Order: sequence, then C-alpha cells, then structure tokens
Amino acid sequence: MKTHNNITGLILAGGLARRMGGTDKGLVVLEGRPMIAYIIDALSPQVDSILINANRNISTYKEYGYPVISDELEDFQGPLAGMASGLKHCKTDYIATVPCDGPVLPDNYADILMQASIQASSPISVAFDGNRLQPVYALIHRDLLSDLNHYLGAGERKIDRWYDKHQFAKADFSSHLEMFTNINTPEDLQAASALI
Repeated sequence: MKTHNNITGLILAGGLARRMGGTDKGLVVLEGRPMIAYIIDALSPQVDSILINANRNISTYKEYGYPVISDELEDFQGPLAGMASGLKHCKTDYIATVPCDGPVLPDNYADILMQASIQASSPISVAFDGNRLQPVYALIHRDLLSDLNHYLGAGERKIDRWYDKHQFAKADFSSHLEMFTNINTPEDLQAASALI
C-alpha cells in the first residue's frame, strides 16, 4: 500500500559499470532474474509511477513496460545526470532514486525518505546507513531541476557537493543495511544471492 502519492521511482541504470567489465548491471542475472526486476517489484507498490534511466540496452529496458529516459548529457556523466533527466520527465512532485545494482529494497523505502523530508521541511532526503550517506538512494523535489541543471552546466558532477548546497534530510536506513549491498563485481553478485 502506498503511504504517499506524488512520487516517481527513478531506477538509475545509466552507468558504464566499469567494475563489472562493462556489463549493464541492471540486466545482470541474479538467482534467475535480472536485478532490475527485483527493484521494480519492490518499488512499484510504493510509488505512483516508475522511470528507468538508461543510456544503452534501451529496447531491453522498455520490455519492462515503463518509460525509459536517457541522460541529456552525453558520455555517461554520472548519477546526477540521470537524476536531472528523471526530474525533467517525472509528472509527480518528487523522485525517489534507486541504483540498478541494489536489488534488495525495503517495502517502506519511499515512506522513510518522505518522512525524513517532511520532518526536516527539506526538498531532499538522502539515505543514511548509520555511518555515512548513501547518495544514490534519495528523494528529490522536482523544483530543484533548474538548480541541478545549472550545477551540471557549470561542469560539476559530484553528487555530495550538490546535496551540500541545499538543506537535505538524512533518512535513517540503519536498520536496512542489506539494501546497500551494491553489486560491482562477480563476487558481489555471488554474495547477494543469499539476500534474495
């Protein structure tokens, strides 16, 4: 059950995945299914709609039945470029971002992000694992699109530095550490099988 409306889930699958030998991580098979399938299953009940940010294998991603949007910046400029594209194309007030290599997502992910944003009266909330920020897990208000485009237009790419420009809330996910099991190597993929 959705506890909040006005959120688009944005799956970030636009990277080069250098540490996985260039394999498109969202399509890497984990226990018989591509990783993006697990994310869609977990995220779709929590949000109003889903967008997939991808810069290659676009036709494959479209098979999941959701709009696929690419970065407007060329040459794989990082997660902020994907977030900017998501903010441009979303039809809700917020996007909730998830990396395509994080197949374990709690069923209250969007709610935790939104509650942190509301409590801090902040247009951004970022996942906090108890020790550090996990910046690609975030809730961002679409009013920040112009500011983000300006930041990217100035040649900036550091996600933490952009967050620091704004009042952002820390969303406490210290009881959901399994969701930060990013899969960057074949060894990580093998270890993640135990979590599915």
